[in-house]
Amino acid sequence: MNSTNELWSDFENHFEEIVADLSLPPSSSGISWSYQRIKEILEYNVPDGKRTRGLTVVSCYDAISNGQSTKAGRKLALTMGWAVEILQAAFLVADDLMDQSELRRGKNCWYRKNGVGYQAVNDCMVLESCVFTLLRKHFRSLPCYADLVDLFHTVLLRTEMGQSLDMATSEQPEVDFSSFTEEKYSAIIQYKTAYYSFYLPIAVAFYLTGITDEECHKKSCDILVKIGSLFQIQDDYLDVYGDPEITGKIGTDIEDNKCSWLIVKAISIASGEQLKILESCYGKKNGESVKKVKEVFGDLNLVFEFKKYENETYQEIKLEIENFDDTRVPQSVFLSLLNKIYKRKK
Repeated sequence: MNSTNELWSDFENHFEEIVADLSLPPSSSGISWSYQRIKEILEYNVPDGKRTRGLTVVSCYDAISNGQSTKAGRKLALTMGWAVEILQAAFLVADDLMDQSELRRGKNCWYRKNGVGYQAVNDCMVLESCVFTLLRKHFRSLPCYADLVDLFHTVLLRTEMGQSLDMATSEQPEVDFSSFTEEKYSAIIQYKTAYYSFYLPIAVAFYLTGITDEECHKKSCDILVKIGSLFQIQDDYLDVYGDPEITGKIGTDIEDNKCSWLIVKAISIASGEQLKILESCYGKKNGESVKKVKEVFGDLNLVFEFKKYENETYQEIKLEIENFDDTRVPQSVFLSLLNKIYKRKK
């Protein structure tokens, strides 16, 4: 099995091939300039993140193959890893535009780049199409091709449903905390983040290594959705308490009236007076209102509440992983993901 540094290097080096593959116009094409834009979209939006999802595809493939994979098989895993990263980029381009965010991965969001603007709507669809282009070009001959295409379409729909739920709660003309329930929040984070960020990378590695049975996928999905939900809760915490120099973005969940873990927790434990402050200040796009919300969060000791939740959830998921008993899949596949996000700072 490759070391972490070797894995990163292999994955990094493969990106250039992916870009060339997707941005090479057909010989008969009269729109070669459009393919040059694809290259620009890919190079700006795809490679600068943590690459957790793409690397997870390859590391899971390596772990299950246990040194028995062919050179061609591993190259397919690398390609699939970048397909997942491109899908992630498509979601982020759209999300940043919808949220009117400023920074992503330490630089201007794509829509804020000179000459882009609302072209970003089409660009995120271009990125999505790139995913299926890679699938068609490199995986069509595999027995699992239909399963892979179906998986990507299913995850796409679930993520879009999660985004729809997220916006339905945040885009209200007036703050309405009656919709900020634990049940709705749980649905948002599972659909918006957990499926595509954690189940998808593992599931595609399963298919590439011949694990196609529904039982294994279901048991794995249960664990991975819980890891993914914890990941999104951490994101909500870092939106308010993270260091922008480390996270690479400026949090706006309070101003954007987001149904986040912090506000849902605050509503559940706030006094009547504190609740009034939150209702009058949450979702307001001015510094003074944001400051008052953060003061209530501080009075409620939400930093402590979050760290307590993170520790307890980590132990619960770890126990579930230890009880996972499919011999084809090393428990380390799940445990490495869990440990990678535990107490993360970005």
